[in-house]
Amino acid sequence: MIHIEFRFPGGRYHATPWGHHVNEGLVEWPPSPWRLVRAFIATAYTKLGVTDPVPLEHPLRKLVAALAAQTPSYLAAPCPATHSRHYMPLGGKDGKTTLVLDTCAVPGAEPLIVSWAVELDEVCLELLNQIVGAMGYLGRAESWVEGRFIPSTPDVPDDHHMTPHTDGMSKGPGWEQTSLLAPTSADEYARLFEEFSRQVDAADPLPEGKKKPATALLNKRATALAPYPTDLFDCLTRDTSFLQIHGWSQPPGSRRVLYWRPSHSLTTAPARTARSGIETKPVEAVLLALASDTRRHEVLPLLSRALPQAELLHRSLASKVGNGLPVACPVLTGKDTAGTPLKGHRHLHIIPLNLDASEPGRLDHFLLWAPLGIDAQAQLAIFAVRKTYMKGGEKPLFVTVAGMGSLQNFQPLLGKKALGPSRVWISRTPFVPPRFVKKRGVNSVEGQVLSELASRSLSAKVELLNRDEITERHLHRFVRLRRAGEKQPPQDCFYGLRLTFEEPFHGPLALGYASHFGLGLFVPV
Repeated sequence: MIHIEFRFPGGRYHATPWGHHVNEGLVEWPPSPWRLVRAFIATAYTKLGVTDPVPLEHPLRKLVAALAAQTPSYLAAPCPATHSRHYMPLGGKDGKTTLVLDTCAVPGAEPLIVSWAVELDEVCLELLNQIVGAMGYLGRAESWVEGRFIPSTPDVPDDHHMTPHTDGMSKGPGWEQTSLLAPTSADEYARLFEEFSRQVDAADPLPEGKKKPATALLNKRATALAPYPTDLFDCLTRDTSFLQIHGWSQPPGSRRVLYWRPSHSLTTAPARTARSGIETKPVEAVLLALASDTRRHEVLPLLSRALPQAELLHRSLASKVGNGLPVACPVLTGKDTAGTPLKGHRHLHIIPLNLDASEPGRLDHFLLWAPLGIDAQAQLAIFAVRKTYMKGGEKPLFVTVAGMGSLQNFQPLLGKKALGPSRVWISRTPFVPPRFVKKRGVNSVEGQVLSELASRSLSAKVELLNRDEITERHLHRFVRLRRAGEKQPPQDCFYGLRLTFEEPFHGPLALGYASHFGLGLFVPV
């Protein structure tokens, strides 16, 4: 068993999969066995002084035959894929250009480890060691590489493994298959070449006895055999022009091999790197503005749909954390690194707002507020969200960061809408009890409100709004149940409340079921 570690000093790996155009924006990851073996041969030619033609007894031929007989396995950390765009001149006097995409994987400082289950003699092993140490690039010329032998593979998570498919293998969710080009074994190609030679002999046989064959016959036989290299090593050294001349859509002596790799092993999100020397500080709140691509304000969602709109926004935020990889972000998920729910309602609240006085019934802003502080990781996710959706909407709603900082920064804009201060606060969205409602005691409506206030170190006088006040504030029109599969309230009921504090209180204030998604929101009177 041999293990080769490759590192990319430039942090990038450029290679287009066989059969695809560069402008399709695809990257071959991991590097195909065909590409690796050809790179070994090319390095032996250019760096080690091996000359063409290579003698039949040369150890390079023996080495290639041994590596081609086995499909390697790979170890690599998940990495993003990215691209740059170049407008290449066409060479005419009109100055026209054509767009060319340069797609690459970005492994950064993480290694790629390739393992072959082969046993090599000392001569071949030393030759391979020299080749790997002399390699300057893998893939395109800008994919700088440094290689070395390692004694064994390191202990890495399961999502670092990429292995060839075998009959009956099924990895299940979280895994995907990718097709890579690999060489056939030398014996298999020899059998195929012999079979084709017999077909040529049957179609254009040589004359029997000592009769000399005609020149035309020899030329015809040579033309028929020309597309077929004589052996596997010859196949691996043929260039693209040979394949084009003879109409090969796939190199002779090659085969397609399916590999299993983690579905997130190559993400399409751009690589994010922190700017050196600059630390992103947590903030208390971020204001998001919603907009459509038309001048019609009525396409904005109704404020009564604050709960489903907040859920959709939260789902988008969660998908952006870690570029789609599973990472811990307590401020967004409400759970610590061990998966335990946080206490004290200190994680993210998504507060629906209407700041356009001309459209009082529409949801046009969200205030993202977390007493815990919105950290750098959560801020990256917030800036990455560009759009959200609404039920029945044919087009997305565009999301823009309108401001971020402390609650004091937003006081002039949101004081009367959500921040206060005020002694008296009244329901802007319905309060849904988090437990079954009893007539009296801690599970009465008043008891549950007081418990919610106590969990936030608050206390206030509680009054229930009457039917007319509830209707006037349109509380009965609000969506009160989360989508299927999410935690539902113990009973479908709601209340409007008026809270009176002893001293002026600074918000925001949201209580009860789904209070982190827009329900139970109070505004200052």
